[in-house]
Amino acid sequence: MTESKPTRGARAGRARRKLTTLLAVPAVGLGTALAFVAAPAHGAAAWESCEQYGEWESGGYTLYNNIWGEGAGAQCVSAESASDWSVHAEHPDTGGIKSYPNAKRVVNTPLSQLASLTSKYEVQVPASGAYNTSYDIWDTDYDYEVMLWVNKTGAVGPIGERVTTMELGGHTWDVHKGSNGQNEVFSFIRTENSAAGRVDVLPVLDWITEQGWWSADETIGDVQFGYEITASPGGADFATKDFSVSHG
Repeated sequence: MTESKPTRGARAGRARRKLTTLLAVPAVGLGTALAFVAAPAHGAAAWESCEQYGEWESGGYTLYNNIWGEGAGAQCVSAESASDWSVHAEHPDTGGIKSYPNAKRVVNTPLSQLASLTSKYEVQVPASGAYNTSYDIWDTDYDYEVMLWVNKTGAVGPIGERVTTMELGGHTWDVHKGSNGQNEVFSFIRTENSAAGRVDVLPVLDWITEQGWWSADETIGDVQFGYEITASPGGADFATKDFSVSHG
């Protein structure tokens, strides 16, 4: 979605290990965790931006405002770090993804050389609107996109047809496979919404290889995490309370 390192939006707009051991801590359901958070307090954070493609590097991560969709409204990001940032978005309910504010960690490691790839997350998200909270994982050539939706609200859905339901990386996913016309998209939609948890990403990537959907020689580039927002009329607030990516 950024101009230099495209995420799903920018790409569409301007574009190992066996699966027997699944490493994860139990994810926390959204039932009691859904909450509204305050809009960014201007002047108080380490970084703030309302620019369309505003970006900031911190502690080995890059944060992006990333307003890429047509008909988008206003959106601002406020951050202390990649594990402590929030978004206030006011996007009209007109259909189509408007933005994907996110934090990114560059892995840049061949799949065959990855011994581990894990991530943890904790978020507070609104109870209304239309959005998903998701990982967006890319190969270095941006030919393949792997999305892991940990929660969703409103009229949103993945690209492609549903293939199966799988338990991978400590979570149960509905798996979809399709294309946006520029790259293949493999979407894993968590069967129950979650506000916090840990994902063992590598078994997901290995499973894709086992299906023959990509080559075992692919190099994993970016691991992004954020909010793919379609509609937030009247304003909505999203907060990342914890996020990190580890690999070896």
